[in-house]
Amino acid sequence: MTVASEEYASAKLNLSSTPKFTNLENWRLKVDEGRQTWHYLVTEEERLAWPQTICDRYSLGLPLNVPKLDTPRTPLESARNGFEFYRRLQTKDGHWSGEYGGPMFLIPGLIITYYITGTPIPDPMRLELIRYLLNRAEKNDGGWGIHIEGVSTVFGTALNYVTLRILGLGPEHPAMIKARGTLHKLGGATAIPAWGKFWLAALGVYEWKGVNPIPPELWALPKALPLCPGNWWVHTRLVYLPMGYIYGRRLSAPLTSFTQSLRKELYVEPYESIHWDSQRNNVAKIDLYTPHSKIMDVLNYGLTYYEALAAKLPLLRNYGLKLTLDQIKMEDENSSFQTIGPVSKAMNWLVTFYEYGTDSYQFKQHVEKNADFMWMGPDGMMMNGTNGSQLWDAAFIAQACVEAKLADNLKYRENMIKLLEFIDITQIRRNPPNWEKSYRQITLGAWPFSTREQNYTVSDCTAEGLKATIALQSTPGLPTLVDIPRLRQAVDVMLTMQNSDNGFASYETIRGPHLLELLNPAEVFGNIMTEYSYPECTTAVLMALRSFIKVDPEYRRAEIDETCRRSLLYIKKVQHKDGSWYGAWAICYTYAAMFALQSLASVNEYYETSDHAKRGCDFLVQHQEADGGWGESYKSCELHVYSRNEKSQVVNTAFALRGLLEAKYPHKEPIRRGIEFIMKRQQATGEWLQESIEGVFNKNCMISYPNYKFSFTIWALGQYASVYGDSI
Repeated sequence: MTVASEEYASAKLNLSSTPKFTNLENWRLKVDEGRQTWHYLVTEEERLAWPQTICDRYSLGLPLNVPKLDTPRTPLESARNGFEFYRRLQTKDGHWSGEYGGPMFLIPGLIITYYITGTPIPDPMRLELIRYLLNRAEKNDGGWGIHIEGVSTVFGTALNYVTLRILGLGPEHPAMIKARGTLHKLGGATAIPAWGKFWLAALGVYEWKGVNPIPPELWALPKALPLCPGNWWVHTRLVYLPMGYIYGRRLSAPLTSFTQSLRKELYVEPYESIHWDSQRNNVAKIDLYTPHSKIMDVLNYGLTYYEALAAKLPLLRNYGLKLTLDQIKMEDENSSFQTIGPVSKAMNWLVTFYEYGTDSYQFKQHVEKNADFMWMGPDGMMMNGTNGSQLWDAAFIAQACVEAKLADNLKYRENMIKLLEFIDITQIRRNPPNWEKSYRQITLGAWPFSTREQNYTVSDCTAEGLKATIALQSTPGLPTLVDIPRLRQAVDVMLTMQNSDNGFASYETIRGPHLLELLNPAEVFGNIMTEYSYPECTTAVLMALRSFIKVDPEYRRAEIDETCRRSLLYIKKVQHKDGSWYGAWAICYTYAAMFALQSLASVNEYYETSDHAKRGCDFLVQHQEADGGWGESYKSCELHVYSRNEKSQVVNTAFALRGLLEAKYPHKEPIRRGIEFIMKRQQATGEWLQESIEGVFNKNCMISYPNYKFSFTIWALGQYASVYGDSI
């Protein structure tokens, strides 16, 4: 037993200090065309054959021994210092790796599936997962929230408690005693939200009678009906797809002494005395973000009676199960067993276990691709929100480097070529087989959020990929890797994605009425049932089409011009009375303003010529802090009201500055002070340190974008120099 495993096995672990794993030097990151997986090297021979890179050490929080740089005196010097540090972290395939963590309900689904399927968890992975969860426990009460900066909830606490027990901590471990106390104070696991009820029932420590119905027969509905899952938002339908299969068969792990113990630990009353029928809608107040509508309650009531009949109608139930299994098979094959995200990934893997067995090709592929979601950091091993954000981050730093005059610097030529090569190989070159049958958007020519292997079109990722490609290939000395026909393919994809409200959504067009939100079953998220148009996605597409016109002015020009015109109508329509725009994919009003003001600027609507631009800028300046920066809290996303952080953040500051610069805000001083703030926060090595979490999805769950602190700061510094000259 290693020193680390002895420490974790001990019930006397000192929770007042950060748990240490003594062999971080053994972890290595392997990359291949964007695929990024962590490996633990066991032998000295392995360690010598595969030395750690600076990228490994940076991600693990180990010393880098990077030289200090001269203190920058100008914005462009600061941008160069930033990239001088950041370029060291570029991987050999050209992208910048990084965590995409934050949600605290991802690891539990994976580890519960490891347990149910009897799949061994490698010991280094097990230890680092333990360390991460202990480090991310709320310091005061020992519980866990829905994300790393949230308060303790039943959802986070119950699931992560179970996870740590599966990973090897005993019920009398101090961390377990503390977390269990918090869970019981919150009402126990009977009050866990719907997704938590599902996982606990699958594990066999909660009864299926206490889960609201998830009938697989829904997949038999014709697409013309809004209730057909093919009309739901893609993430939601792909979670409820395997969920419906497991629920439809009422599959639970066999009861063991371990799960019997969990039944005693998770609840405030004896398991046998719980009235499960009354638990279906029991959700703790601290967890409840979107309460069930009356319509949802009535529907669940009716479906509960249907479920009582389903056993007597095996043909209908079996047909629904067959349809779900067909869709799961297509999803696995279309995404190379990555699936669209980690929740559906674990659930699809569980389905393959029950349907095909552990010796099947499908099961083995899922086990292999689990590694793509795992990320090692200073606090231990987490599970990312997808298999990464590789293309997304690459596209932003590419444009930032062009703006800051770094792309045409001979010193960084190799970095730029590698970056362009990565963007080139990441463009998707095919449509999924049976893409219409699997309710997929076309993908030929699109760029994904992460990797080509994952194979999902995203509107703004396609747009940013196109913009980055054109920006780099327009830089003297850089090669042309993506030719005009492939640029046209990206345009073709985007032109299929504008909604009737004139905006652009994320993965596909809006397919169902927003009234479907009345049937939101998840309780902890908002706006999950259909797609929505967003200022961020709409602006990205608009600006990409504007960029494309410069290199190919005739191709589908009338359609492009009309799409751009309609996009501007959407941007103006969704501006709030106070001048703000709500950002759905990062925090929050500063983020959306950056995009929206860029849209307005694309048609020469600036602060002094446009009421929309003026009000947008005034809103931003109103929230500038005394130190010159902007600091916006994740609470903005939850509450729909601008909420201050405890201190200013370089990322929010960069968002706000870029918006003001796009709009030609006429007063230099607020902008100069913001630039000065970014420069002061820069370290002597050129880096910016990680601050508060940057991203969000579905209003209530935050997610990390640690590369933003480099891309958007460098971009803002370069943009300032372009407008005001290289001087503060």
